[in-house]
Amino acid sequence: MDRNLALELVRVTEAAALASARFFGKGNPLGADRSAAEAMELAFAGVKITGLVVIGEERLGDHSRLCAGDTVGAGGDAQFDLAIDPVDCIEALADGQSNSISAIAMGPRGTFSAPPAPFMRAIATGPESADRIDLGASVFDNLVRIAEARRVYVEDLTVSIIDREIHRPLIEEARRAGARIELQRDGELASAISAALPGTGIDVSIGTFDAKRGIVAAAALACIGGGFQAQFLPAPGTDPAELDPGLGRIRRVRDLVTEANVMFAATGVSKSDFLDGVMFRPGGAVTHSAVFRSKSGTIRFLKTEHFFEKTPDYT
Repeated sequence: MDRNLALELVRVTEAAALASARFFGKGNPLGADRSAAEAMELAFAGVKITGLVVIGEERLGDHSRLCAGDTVGAGGDAQFDLAIDPVDCIEALADGQSNSISAIAMGPRGTFSAPPAPFMRAIATGPESADRIDLGASVFDNLVRIAEARRVYVEDLTVSIIDREIHRPLIEEARRAGARIELQRDGELASAISAALPGTGIDVSIGTFDAKRGIVAAAALACIGGGFQAQFLPAPGTDPAELDPGLGRIRRVRDLVTEANVMFAATGVSKSDFLDGVMFRPGGAVTHSAVFRSKSGTIRFLKTEHFFEKTPDYT
């Protein structure tokens, strides 16, 4: 997978971000999601790959797009697995909130597998402390280990947590430890990636994630050497007798993303800690994107000017 292909992926996330950003604050989350998926599918038609969607949208009807098992791309000998999220945290986007991004992870066939459960407990951090985190340990112990790796005090760390009732114990533990806390309305994908990048002000992200978004996050962190651990959680009300005995084991990046040669692209829809959102202007818009490649370890940020009088060519 070369640099040119990485830039092609950015064009795909840009298309989805531009389409869904029109719904910012308009109270129509399903409209944002549908528009993002349609734009992403159209943009994929110009990418010369045969891409199998392994992680994708929910199949809700005959007109669902970009669902697991679908094939996208212009075709050809280059065959890849795809883990996609056309637009993350659609409810927050519809309410005019932050942290919404469009994202794609791509790797050779066999890179991704469908998650065995709908949710996961997860912790994400940057390369300096990637080998120090332990999902089986307490929040306090993890914060101490991260602080030691970064050579700072726990009080200097900032923890990103999604503001949900299920996370109340995590929030209280982090407060008792003395860490700073950034509470977000939604957006675990942007939260996890921000925790692994320098300059975002976020040192660690913890909480219960949507399992599919967690795998996309793991792919992004695999590219940049970040630390990610997860434990799959069954849906509420699941009969314990039906559970896979290995479901609860702690999984690391290479358990979730099995191939080393992975690529990730994302475009901001609304502002997050690591990407600005879409900004419309007379006759066009500005997008802000990131692309990571595990093969080279590169982290690229792109600012793109779009001119609406010029129709995008996805052929």
